[in-house]
Amino acid sequence: MFSRLREDISVVFERDPAARSIWEVLTTYPGIHAILAHRLAARLWRANFKWLARFVAHLARGLTGIEIHPGAMIGRRVFIDHGMGVVIGETAEIGDDCTLYHGVTLGGTSWNKGKRHPTLEKGVVVGAGAKILGPLTIGAGAKIGSNAVVVKNVPEGATAVGIPARILDENQARPEDQAARKLGFSAYAISADMNDPMVKAVHGLINHSTVTDERITWIIQQLEKMGAEPSEACKSGEQFDAAHLNKIVD
Repeated sequence: MFSRLREDISVVFERDPAARSIWEVLTTYPGIHAILAHRLAARLWRANFKWLARFVAHLARGLTGIEIHPGAMIGRRVFIDHGMGVVIGETAEIGDDCTLYHGVTLGGTSWNKGKRHPTLEKGVVVGAGAKILGPLTIGAGAKIGSNAVVVKNVPEGATAVGIPARILDENQARPEDQAARKLGFSAYAISADMNDPMVKAVHGLINHSTVTDERITWIIQQLEKMGAEPSEACKSGEQFDAAHLNKIVD
């Protein structure tokens, strides 16, 4: 028991630079209190003292703001930082060395019996406010962005963000993304370096529109040199202005 407690305390020092002393961690960190209470509740649950287990979990929820069902399985060195509003369902499984921030929900999407909550493999980090819903699996070492809503499996080592969550592209920004930056445009004030698939798609559309305008302008200039008279619509000069769009969204 004491070896597990030492592990829990050492994890806080590893993952929270605000921690200053063992006494502070033991007395003021609700994540530690919630984990300790869950171990007691889980033992009672497995011993078939269901009501007592639920009551212990209920008291821990009132003390810490963290709700963990006694039936949930939690591994070693799991760290719940801040913790307020964390909800962990009955059939959830959390592997060793995982980190959960405040507002995280490991919830179900069905009223049926059986496995209905997520499984987090070793070393998963779940950002503040993220919701992982259903009997899906988050692969080892994966990261879930803040406020993401995950409804599908996340591969090992991947990063998922957004609503619904999407897997980020780990490849480097492409040359066309750099061209968009030269125009002074950053889609929704988010750099293409963030690798969000939606941001990349928007950047691609912007690049395509800008290049198309440049080609049309060149074609009209060449036609005028040859003596052709472009229509009034071609002379309107209304082109896609990425710099102006950037000012609007800012």
